[in-house]
Parts: sequence; C-alpha cells; structure tokens
Amino acid sequence: MNGKQLKNSILQWAIQGKLVPQDPNDEPASVLLDKIRQEKERLIKEKKIKRDKNASIIYRGEDNSYYEKLLATGEVKCIDEEIPFEVPQGWEWCRLRDIILGTNAGKSPNCEKRPKKADEWGVLTTTAIQENAFLSNENKVLPKHYVINPEHCVRYGDILITRAGPVNRTGIVCMVENNCDKLILSDKTVRIDYMHDYCNPRFLVLVLNSSAIHELVMSATVGMAASQVNVSQSSIQNTFIPIPPSKEQQRIIKKLEALLLQIEKYDNAQNKLNELNKTIKDIIKKSVLQEAIQGELVPQIAEEGTAKELLKQIKEEKLKLVKEGKLKKSALNDSVIFRGDDNKYWEKSEDGAVCIDEEIPFEIPSNWAWVRLDDICSFIHRGKSPQYSLIKKYPVVAQKCNQWVGFSIEKAKFIEPQSITSYNSEYFLQDRDLMWNSTGLGTLGRMAIYYTLLNPYELAVADSHVTVIRPYKTYIVSEYLYYYFASNTVQSVIEDKSDGSTKQKELATKTVKSYLVPLPPFAEQLRIVQKIKSVTSIMSK
Repeated sequence: MNGKQLKNSILQWAIQGKLVPQDPNDEPASVLLDKIRQEKERLIKEKKIKRDKNASIIYRGEDNSYYEKLLATGEVKCIDEEIPFEVPQGWEWCRLRDIILGTNAGKSPNCEKRPKKADEWGVLTTTAIQENAFLSNENKVLPKHYVINPEHCVRYGDILITRAGPVNRTGIVCMVENNCDKLILSDKTVRIDYMHDYCNPRFLVLVLNSSAIHELVMSATVGMAASQVNVSQSSIQNTFIPIPPSKEQQRIIKKLEALLLQIEKYDNAQNKLNELNKTIKDIIKKSVLQEAIQGELVPQIAEEGTAKELLKQIKEEKLKLVKEGKLKKSALNDSVIFRGDDNKYWEKSEDGAVCIDEEIPFEIPSNWAWVRLDDICSFIHRGKSPQYSLIKKYPVVAQKCNQWVGFSIEKAKFIEPQSITSYNSEYFLQDRDLMWNSTGLGTLGRMAIYYTLLNPYELAVADSHVTVIRPYKTYIVSEYLYYYFASNTVQSVIEDKSDGSTKQKELATKTVKSYLVPLPPFAEQLRIVQKIKSVTSIMSK
C-alpha cells in the first residue's frame, strides 16, 4: 500500500465514522442541518439568496431504508440504493446543496500563458487546485483591459473544485489557505460557497476528496474521452454528503492533521522503496555481469585448461582455413597480450611490442587472457544498405530488430529478392552471430544474438547500421561475448569510443575489431553463461 492508498483508506474511515469514537453527548447532525435550514429561510426572507426548489431532507424510514423528501413539493422517493455506505448514529446524509449557499465559476478569456506578476491579474488554471493544496502560481495572465467581476475573485478561505479537464484532474477539491491576490476563477474552476458559521470547511474538503464521494461526483461527468470530461455545477451540488455532529467534525480534523504528517513520512519512505525496487534488478544484473567478466562469478577449474591454450587452438583452426583458401593469410597476424617484467600489460605484433597497460580496465584470473576481438572472430563487418521490397522473402536485420530484451525478426523489412545475388555468402547471418548496433543516438551499442530458429525465412542479412560479429563458435561462446558487451565496462564508454557528431555517433568497424576482450577457457565461458541465466531467471520471478 502506497501513501496515497493509505491516505484514501484513512479518509474513508473518517467519513464513515470509524476514525474517532462517537460521543453520545454531541449535538446530533440533524440539529445542525435544521439550523442551516433555518438560516437559509432567514436569508431568503431578507432576499439575500433565492429559494432552492431542489432543497430536500434525507431520512431513514420505518423499513430502515433511506428516503428523500423535496421541501418544495413534499414529494418523497426511496434513495436507499444511491447511498454509498452506512453512517453512525448521530450522523446524517444530505445533498451538498443543502448545506451550502451555492456554487459559481469564473471565465476563461484569451490569456498570456505565463504566471502573473505582482501587479497583474491572473486566471486560475485547474492545476492550481490540488488535493488539499492550493497553488496560487498556477495561473495565466489576464488581458490588461479585462473587466474584473468581483464575484469571480478568489478569496482566502474559499473551497474550490475542478469541474473540467482530464479524468484525473476533475473533481479535485482544495481550500485556499495562502496568498490569492488578484486571481479570478476560470470557467473550469468552481467555488463552493459554504456557510461559514455552520460548516467546517476542512471537513467538507476531506469529504469531497474521499474516494467514495469523489466517485459520486465523477459518476455525473460527461465527455467522449478520458482526456476531457466535465461535470456541471448542478451535479456537484447534487452530490450526497455524510455529515457528523460539529464536534466530531473537529475531532476528525484534529486526528487527520496528526495522521497526515505520519502518512507523508510513510509515503516518502515508500517512494524511496519503490524507486529502489525499480532499479535493484538492473543494479544486480550489472553487478553480476561485472563479476562474470572479471572472473569472479564462477570458480576457476584447473582441469579446464587456460585461455592461452584456447588461443592456440583458434590459431590452428585459422591455419587450417588459410590452407583451404577459406581465410586470408593476414588473419594469422594475431597480436599477443602479455604482462611484462615491469608488471604492465604489453601487446606484441608484427610491428613490435607496445605498452597497453592504460587500456586494460581490470585484472582477470591467471588462466584468462586479454585478446583483441578480431583475433577470436572469423568475420566482423557492417551489413549493406539494401534495396527494400514488399516481397517477404529475405529479411534485413536493422537496429530496431536488436533490443536488449532479445532479437526480433518481426521488426525486419525485406530486401529486393534479386539483389541477394550481390551478397557474398559470408554476409548471410549465421546461427549465434552477434549483431551490434553501430550508429545513432539511443541505439548505439545495443546488441542481440541472431538465432536461426527465430527466423522462419530462408536466410537474413544485416543493414549498414549493424555490425555482424561472428566468433569461432567451437572455441568462443557467443552468449559470453554478448554479456561482456552488455556490461557496464563496455556500455559506459561506448560513445567515447565512437566517431561522428553528437547527433550521429558511429562505431567504426576498425574500433569494433580492436576491442579488448577478457577471455576465459571455453568450459568456463559455458559455466559463466549458465550462471548468469540462472541468476536473471530468479530475478524475473
């Protein structure tokens, strides 16, 4: 239960007589209502107000049902099904109109859309009226020559209600308890002109803001869409209101004022907890990935060999492919990264040895090795800019297909079938290829794994905004590389490693090929992937 739900529950207890105990010595609400009717009769005789032809009395009949009697005609009708809940002995139900003098709204002329200055007049916007809070700065500047009607002026102590706007902004009630100088009501804001000597305005506000009574107000709204509804002043006045004795109203307000301070503290704590709950899974996932790529997620097992031995096997595989004419001889020019006698990392290539200690982001276990991505992949290349077609035969994987939640072939467009002959076969996507979004704000660095089982078509290719990374899958687990590139180590600096302007960042193929990768033995790669999947599976439950 959040703070708002708790507050709503307490308001509901309050208006049902469950928040404070009843005192049999209190003057019953029926006496209060009778005094209000007498006062209204006096004002009618003095011609200060007009008689309300809809004025009524609500009472419980001998059959224990609720009835309403119109004072003007004497007509009686059963309203038992309209009363939302029972109230204690000494309380009464009435219509809002029967305890107020009336309601009135203002005007909404064309205004300058900014808050007024001290010497200017402003018209309230509906956002000025918040539940139990009046925001005087929520207004628009009235035209200089606009004629002010004194009846529309907002006054200290007013009870205001929004009568039009989005569903979540309609029927909201507040009391004006702060500065309201030179402000008028708009046509969407209504003043409830209560009887100051007989009504407790704070109690009236809490009643109207309670969920049960608010629902009664909203049941009378009209409108075609939730974005714009309205409720008439007549419907507002017609709302049922539970009335306790005057002294109990005071006890309820005093109790609520104490509770609302505690509710606010609870709400702040709950909001912090909710925010933590929203981010905790992402925090844990990032932590797990970081531990995984640093060799801290699963134990190292000596019998599984070393990354150095794994790289030797990959070298032998490359040599075999070169002899078969399937790989260029230049692919054998792998660099070797090692720790020197000075305890720094060095990279040895045909051009000699270079210190790369500042490039190494963290330490790894002794049986692991740092490698360049290109040295453990048979293919790293951007896709091509295709000629698209409505013929759904060969899908083209674009950036929108690659999401962190997974690969989606449903979002792909299709290539002109005849143009597929211009592609070398190595550009056709293979099972467990990595697809790395290499351009654009918001998409740069996002990666997915291509699984042939997810593609119902004969083949697929990538477009020019996606870099295809194809590791030697006998020795490198694609999912391990995916988790590495998804880690904070890579993603936090992805834009720093990219080229281009702020609006169009681009990850060059040369940069992708030269990415440093912490490489564990093959069996440990499998164990790491399994462990990550196990942890994320538990987190998703």
